[in-house]
Amino acid sequence: MTDPTRLHVQPPPAITSDASALETVLLRVRLLAERRLSWLEQRRGTVNGTPAPSEIDALLGDMDDPAAEREFHAAQPSLSARIEAIERALDADRDSRLAALIRVFGLDALDRDVLHVCLAAAADPGLARLFAYLHDDSTRPYPTLGMIARLCGHGRFMALPATSPLRRWRMIGMGSDPAGDSFAPLRLDPVIRDALAGQDDLDPALTGHARLIAPLEPLPEWDVDGEAAFASRALTDQPGRTVVLHVVAPKRSGRKTFAACVSAHIGMPLLAVDVSGILDDQWETAFIHAQRHAFLNRCALAWTSRAPGLLARAWPNSVPHFPLQFVLREALDNAPLIDDALERRIELPAPATDTRLKLWRTAAPQVAAANPDSLIALAGRFNARPGDIAEAAGIPFASAELMAHALRDRQRGLFGGLAQPLECPFVWDDLVVSPALRDALTDFVHEAGDRAAFWEQPGARRLFPQGRGLAALFTGSPGTGKTMAAQVMAAALGLDLFRVDLSSVVSKYVGETSQHLQRILTRAAEMDAVLFFDEADALFSRRTDVKDAHDRFANTDTNHLLQALENYDGIAVLATNRKGNIDPAFVRRLRYVLDFPKPDAAQRHTLWTRLIHGLAGDHAVRALGGLIDKLAAELELTGAQIKYAVLTAVFAARRDGTPIAADHILRGLDREMAKEGRALSDRERLRLG
Repeated sequence: MTDPTRLHVQPPPAITSDASALETVLLRVRLLAERRLSWLEQRRGTVNGTPAPSEIDALLGDMDDPAAEREFHAAQPSLSARIEAIERALDADRDSRLAALIRVFGLDALDRDVLHVCLAAAADPGLARLFAYLHDDSTRPYPTLGMIARLCGHGRFMALPATSPLRRWRMIGMGSDPAGDSFAPLRLDPVIRDALAGQDDLDPALTGHARLIAPLEPLPEWDVDGEAAFASRALTDQPGRTVVLHVVAPKRSGRKTFAACVSAHIGMPLLAVDVSGILDDQWETAFIHAQRHAFLNRCALAWTSRAPGLLARAWPNSVPHFPLQFVLREALDNAPLIDDALERRIELPAPATDTRLKLWRTAAPQVAAANPDSLIALAGRFNARPGDIAEAAGIPFASAELMAHALRDRQRGLFGGLAQPLECPFVWDDLVVSPALRDALTDFVHEAGDRAAFWEQPGARRLFPQGRGLAALFTGSPGTGKTMAAQVMAAALGLDLFRVDLSSVVSKYVGETSQHLQRILTRAAEMDAVLFFDEADALFSRRTDVKDAHDRFANTDTNHLLQALENYDGIAVLATNRKGNIDPAFVRRLRYVLDFPKPDAAQRHTLWTRLIHGLAGDHAVRALGGLIDKLAAELELTGAQIKYAVLTAVFAARRDGTPIAADHILRGLDREMAKEGRALSDRERLRLG
């Protein structure tokens, strides 16, 4: 027979929104409290028509027995029916954020009760006095496990283990109490309260570290559709797995935009988390809060860092990982240790010349209107990434020249101590070499300027999957112009020249030299620069017959070095005074092997004339014309020896306070020739003087 009291039970409010779900939880908690208080009042009043026992007798007699309380409620079914109806409505809810949280984080019935009571306490501070009444203790105006156990019918007490999702995800905080965990205060994280109320604020634990990334228009070189299809298929084939896409590219390449575009294709926003400011002892907490935010808001995560090494921290396994995540890193960055994830490496391609030109025109419309050809030159000259272009175009009074300087200035500190920039003040007229050598150098410069557009052709890329870099080996005696030639070429290309510091690269430890070189080449491949390896034989030496373990390891190091340079896609110039020490197999792979001989008499005459003219003026050239003729004809000197001899002569003349004279030139010659252990004889001095 139907209980007639149930016929008058008011239907619970329909849950049609996050707000109505919250109101329903508040109603449930109030009704549970009303039911509990009715039992407590009955215990304090009369029992079966007789006065209630004293407090001591009640305690001794276990008058607050959970089984007796259930019998009491069964005898008054109206209130329990209302509670049951509300709980059915909450169970039927599938659309509110509260329902999604319970479903996504796997809360069981006990977790749900704790969440409801703590949510009610956080949403309505007025419930604090009610909770104090339920504790019969004015000093406990907050939810506790003991109170929730009696309120929700879980018996005398309940535990919230460390494995509970509420604890693992840091949704519920538990304080301490001398009476034990049953009376410890429980507090709902305000972020969870606000999220369940419909607010989308960023978790304070992530403030300053994370931001949403808008999916801008992708570059045509990016395979957004393909990567999104891969991730979608991987997530569909195995629900519950985590797919981690490692987007590898230099900074300012648009890695975050690419990740946001892939996420948008899958139907998710993207939250980028910069771990640079997260200390090691904060890492697990920040990671959990980021994962929690992702699950709450169904947004993908992208991990990035402005500081090296921090991205390599292992991902904690204390909580599940959101299904779609990105690691945005550079080629030299170590990848994090991630357990049980499907990982995919995506090397984000640089924009092609046409794409760069469009980016320049968009970023610098005034320059595009005033001097369109200058942007065409910039796009062809610099392999700039989207962020570089935007930053360069943002400088005040931007012009093509200023933007080029901005691009070059940004990269000059990227090598650290492994390579240093060389000034390049020289032009072609400063370089005194044979016509054949000049033609070869000119060919090199032309190829260096044209190579970006050439290698964008599919046919060329198919035929040369490797070896698209451009390298030259300059050989010859010291002082014959190898370094100056590299400086002239870099200046002609409008690129910086970086000299590799061999003292920082070459190591006595096996494998370290190749590692250092790989770091240089990887960094240089991301830049618009010319690498200059002086004394290259120290790096790329001839392999030897294997006689012991040391020889075997040395040959292995050489192999790694040769392979690393062969795979380098940039521009490199190697110089050596000892061509015979360079590994022959390596030399055969180079298309430019240029010998710098000592200058002949005509070239020496040009050098003497130009240097004296540049440092002492035309009048000095006229006054010393006869000496110049004799020096050029009779003394076989290198360009460097002539240069430093003239420099010494100029300072000697300045010290004497007289115009430069033959005696000063001879003094400079003496000093240069002394370096080789020889000097001008009296007969030579008399003949020259």
